[in-house]
This record gives sequence, C-alpha cells and structure tokens, in this order.
Amino acid sequence: MPELTIRLLETPEDIAAVEKLQGLVWPGSEIEIVPAHVLLTVIHNGGLVIGAFLDGELVGFVFGFPGLEFVPDGPHPKHCSHMMGVHPDHRSRGIGYALKRAQWQMVRHQGLNHVTWTYDPLLSRNAHLNISRLGAVCNFYHRSEYGELRDGLNAGLPTDRFQVDWWINSQRVVRRMGDRARRGFGLDHFLQAGVQALYPVQTGPGGLPRPPEHFTPPGDRLALAEIPSDFHDLKAKDFPLARDWRFFGREVFESIFAAGYLVTDFVFERGGDAPRSFYVLTHGEATLDQ
Repeated sequence: MPELTIRLLETPEDIAAVEKLQGLVWPGSEIEIVPAHVLLTVIHNGGLVIGAFLDGELVGFVFGFPGLEFVPDGPHPKHCSHMMGVHPDHRSRGIGYALKRAQWQMVRHQGLNHVTWTYDPLLSRNAHLNISRLGAVCNFYHRSEYGELRDGLNAGLPTDRFQVDWWINSQRVVRRMGDRARRGFGLDHFLQAGVQALYPVQTGPGGLPRPPEHFTPPGDRLALAEIPSDFHDLKAKDFPLARDWRFFGREVFESIFAAGYLVTDFVFERGGDAPRSFYVLTHGEATLDQ
C-alpha cells in the first residue's frame, strides 16, 4: 500500500488539484465547487488547506479558516472547518482521520481551542468519524443550512445539518488523537447497561429501514437514536423514504437538543442481518471531557 503523505497546500498548482478533486467528491454541479481564488485567499489570511497524497496524487483535502463565535462575554476566535473530501476510490482507508489529525495539530499551533463544522446527521460514515473517532460533540441542529444544493449528493433534500463542537485541547479529543486508537463501545455495551433506543426502526420493502410515525422523548440520562446505516444508498433506491427520514430526524434532534441532550458518541453495529447505526445521547454537559 502506498504511503500516505499529509502536507499544507499553498501554491496555485496545489489548489488547482483541490478544485478538480471537489468535482469527483461532489459530482453534478460545478457551481458548488469552491474556486481556487477563494481557497488561496483563505490560505493568505490565516486559513488552512491540507492535502493527502498517495504516490503524488491528491486523494483528499480539508480546509477551514479563522472565525468568530459570539458568546455572553463577547466574541471569541475559533476555526471554522468548512469542507473535507476524499476521492471516491480511496475512502474507508483512514484518510479523513489523518487529515483531521493534521488540522488538529495545526489549529492548536495557532493558539485556538475550538473548531466547528457541519455535516448531514443522517450520514453514518461521517457520524462515525466526527463523533466517535474525533470526539466532537453536538447540540445544534440547523434546518436547511445551505439552502438548495445541486450536486449529486445533496440535490432534492433540505440541507439540514448538525453543527459540531470540537474542543481540541480537551482530554476527550486529545485521547482520540493519540497514537493508540480508542476502543469504542458496541451496541451490546449500551443495551447491557440499560440504555434504550428512543424508537423502533422497522425494515420495509427492499430491506430499507423505515422511520416510525412518532417517538418518545428520552427520560434517562443516556439514550440511543438510530439512523440509516447507508443513507446515500437508501436515497438512491427510495427517494420519498429519504425525505421521510430527513423530516423525522429533524423532529427527533430538535426535540432532544431542546431538552438538554448532546450527541456524545456514535455506534456502528455490523452484526445481524444488516448494519445498524446509533447516536448516543447524553443529558447535560458533564461528560464533554469523557
């Protein structure tokens, strides 16, 4: 296997390769590609564009820029991580994690403590990376965050997003960024501890998971919320069902966040007839450093 190289991207030639890679990661609409002149402006003003290379070929990138968040005691600086993409032929090889680990190191060097970004809460692969592996947490749900996107992955659905908080100097994150991989908990661990799923998910025609009509808000300190394990596949096979999941997920997460819960972990269960995916919800902020 070729050795993965991670480095900062700073030249027009590097950024032209990022432009091209965006078209492969999010096909179908050139208008959604972030142009080279914007990326170069980000680089020249404190932002970071980081690339992953195999045999000299750019196969992944992440970019972000300094921003401000407004809290009760005034504006605070943060890093806004806006986009990360990995070539479709090189996914599930740890490239996304390697890019985020490099970003973690460089943002810490800039003296910042907080990184935020958004992602589709129904994408199991992204949830596993962002929540379980990186240690980000979430209690912000944004409806239609980007309006209508026309690329092949987002077209036709409201662009609802989680906004995650990555407290990069916390023990929670530092442990996950260490050389020894964190051993995650499986579904059985939570079930044996008495943690209950908020709702049942039934399998419909074609083996696709269907959301229930309603759900019961959590009453315990911990709860599980299930999402489809492969939302892109579900959307391709049954678009109306994908819309049902979007609006059901909106109802669930807006309700639980309003009740004081956070997303603090993610479980991907491979056993049984089909993979299953669950967010772990924790009431209160006492576990943010766990």
